[in-house]
Amino acid sequence: MFLLITLLTSIVLSICWALYTLFIESLFSPLRNLPGPDGGSGLGINGHLASVLKLNTSRVTHEEYTSKYGRNVRIKGLGNFEDRLLTTDPVALAYVMNHTNEYQKPWQSRRVITRLIGEGSLLIGWVYGELTGRINAGMLAAEGQVHKRMRRVGTPAFSIQNMRAFIPVTFKKALELKDKWNAIIDARGGEPNHSNEYEKEKLPEGEKSGAKMDVCHWISRATFDVIGLAGFDYNFSAIQNEENELFLAYKDMFEIAISRGGGLWDIAIIYFPWLERLFPNEKTHIVRKSQEIIRRVGSHIIQEKTKRIVEGEKNGSGYEGIDFLSLLIKSNLSKDITPSQRISDEDLLANVNTFFFAGSDTTSLALTWVLFLLAADPAIQDRLRAEVREFSASFPILPSISEKDAWQEIWVGLDDLPYLNNVIRETLRIIPPVHSSIRVATQDDEIPTSEAIKMRDGSVKYGVKIRKGQFVHVPVESMNVDKEVWGEDAWMFNPDRWDNLPAAVLEQPGLYNHILSFSAGPRSCIGMRFSIIEMKSFLCILLSNFTFCQVEGERVIAANVVLTRPYVAGKFLEGSQCPLRVSRI
Repeated sequence: MFLLITLLTSIVLSICWALYTLFIESLFSPLRNLPGPDGGSGLGINGHLASVLKLNTSRVTHEEYTSKYGRNVRIKGLGNFEDRLLTTDPVALAYVMNHTNEYQKPWQSRRVITRLIGEGSLLIGWVYGELTGRINAGMLAAEGQVHKRMRRVGTPAFSIQNMRAFIPVTFKKALELKDKWNAIIDARGGEPNHSNEYEKEKLPEGEKSGAKMDVCHWISRATFDVIGLAGFDYNFSAIQNEENELFLAYKDMFEIAISRGGGLWDIAIIYFPWLERLFPNEKTHIVRKSQEIIRRVGSHIIQEKTKRIVEGEKNGSGYEGIDFLSLLIKSNLSKDITPSQRISDEDLLANVNTFFFAGSDTTSLALTWVLFLLAADPAIQDRLRAEVREFSASFPILPSISEKDAWQEIWVGLDDLPYLNNVIRETLRIIPPVHSSIRVATQDDEIPTSEAIKMRDGSVKYGVKIRKGQFVHVPVESMNVDKEVWGEDAWMFNPDRWDNLPAAVLEQPGLYNHILSFSAGPRSCIGMRFSIIEMKSFLCILLSNFTFCQVEGERVIAANVVLTRPYVAGKFLEGSQCPLRVSRI
């Protein structure tokens, strides 16, 4: 009887909560008076969220909203009852991005992240929509004091000096990828099939050397190798084959479970995680199996490295490992960190997983988009190639890894190439790996604005009042391609714009060149320097040795699937891919 009463009480309370949320709470929303489009339907699939988040509509939608309603717009979220703030106001966004305690990642986003990279339990509390329980997760999902503690422990590992130590590693893997592509071209094949044999393809008339390759796939394998060495001091050898157990675990979890995701089921299990336990699907099994492998192998690596570091400290020999995990363990064990500020082995592993998730996928996609855009514009490609080949001619023989001064000289020269810098900036501007993000207000607040807002009731006000629990959309792409800021050609790929930026650009928030591609504020990307080092190293080697052309009959489109990924039109179910014809110079 007691269980029956408890069940009935829970059902009644749930119904009351749903009715209050759907029909009453929205009547008192402080965002209700903000200008914005009417309506919005269903769960957002056909409403405002669809047009705001889909890459084939988002630019037009934001331009329409800005012209009609201004830079601070009320949109409907999951259903007509939920008001959200969508802002392209630089003052409002800078305020939100810099006040990280007041504006955090919502628990829904954090659960998606921790489902992949975090361990521990997530207890979803429905009272006021708050999240309760401890989350053992990496920096990407942590908030408040937990994030500050992790950031303090992790920052020394990402110093300029430490990041530059990986330059030989990135060059070595870029050269290995070059050799692999040459082997594929020699075999006149495209991608190796499951038996590791090259599939023959008929080359176009007059084509003497070249092969159709999924550059997204190959760049991903190469960046996994780099992240493995930089993160763990662990060589996946992914460029050579895809047989390593740990590599396959990361690949399956971060690629298959995400790039083939989406839909109502994925939304449902965020709010009702017990559904996934009762009705596990293929993705559920992939994530569980991958996490078991990562936990087993990763925990062993952590224990071994910690042991060597502690022993080195005791006998005075030290430990010279420069990988992220070694530096993180050293920082965590240092006397500057009090015992209460140290993080557990479980959290160390979650942070390494974060490094893999945030570092490998985003950088590989950014590199893929650079090559895609260069393939679409041969004149820009030729101009950049001329610059990097002239630079490469100055270093016909690369130094050994131990010659730090020589590598420093190489990096200074590479980092200073003007057109290479412009191409990378422009690619990250026009196709940011993260299309948009979201923050939730943790308290009632008023967000300052740069311009007056004409409210729905006709009044004019500065600032936006927001209630605890309401969402703020951070439209990364829209800020990066805003025509009022960047000019009428803002949607076009034009690296030369960086030689003469409009004054309005300098007022935009952003860690990297006034764009939001690496975010902004205290939660901006801690691995930005590493990502840029990786991109420049690979582009230097690949463009010096290959040309890239689009493949006739295979139109590549961008889709927002957690990150901005390439897909072949009509082949979405085959997963993320970017086929290009790669020819030897």
